[in-house]
Amino acid sequence: MRGLFVTATDTGVGKTEIACALLASARAGGLDAVGLKPAQSGAALGERSDAERLRDACGAAEPLDAICPYSFAAPLAPAVAARVERREISFVRVLEAARALAARHAAIVVEGAGGVLVPLTERETYADLAAALALPVVVVARAGLGTVNHTALTVEALRRRGLALAAIVMNRTVPDDDPSVPHNAGEIARLTGIAPVAVLPFVRDIAERAGALRSMLAGKIQF
Repeated sequence: MRGLFVTATDTGVGKTEIACALLASARAGGLDAVGLKPAQSGAALGERSDAERLRDACGAAEPLDAICPYSFAAPLAPAVAARVERREISFVRVLEAARALAARHAAIVVEGAGGVLVPLTERETYADLAAALALPVVVVARAGLGTVNHTALTVEALRRRGLALAAIVMNRTVPDDDPSVPHNAGEIARLTGIAPVAVLPFVRDIAERAGALRSMLAGKIQF
């Protein structure tokens, strides 16, 4: 299976934006890449869900239920949201969905939920899913204060599981930088041995931001 697994150091870091940018950039370069959101929760009424954004980024190459096998109303970790709704996420079904997409397309971008140790099912985390799919991992991190610790812990968790790290991407989620921003990429590189491939700008307009992310990530992360 060819592709990438996109995780983050926290929720609300811009993981979906990065996954969509990777998909759009790959397809613009001629690679038939498709997205997978194994489970999503808490989609706001009137806003496009993560799965819908992934579908759009890959040119609606697949129906929504193929891109996202599970969807829940509550803004909770998927395993918890499923429990609240008295449903159960099947790890086997998620693996089958990923393999089916990979069989129909040249590459796949799998987007997690929150951080790498977020529970996907009652037994497995997203780290377990990344390991089962054997995909290199892209870590999306905040640019600001606190990111050094969060990123180093994420990298350590991935390495303990023998997972390959494709890249670290730092994403600005707020318009104003704090004093740590000029130092964080260097500290992450010093502690983990991996220099972030990009520190992405904050762009308020969502359409302009999508274009900026695609441009800055083009060619920096290989499938």
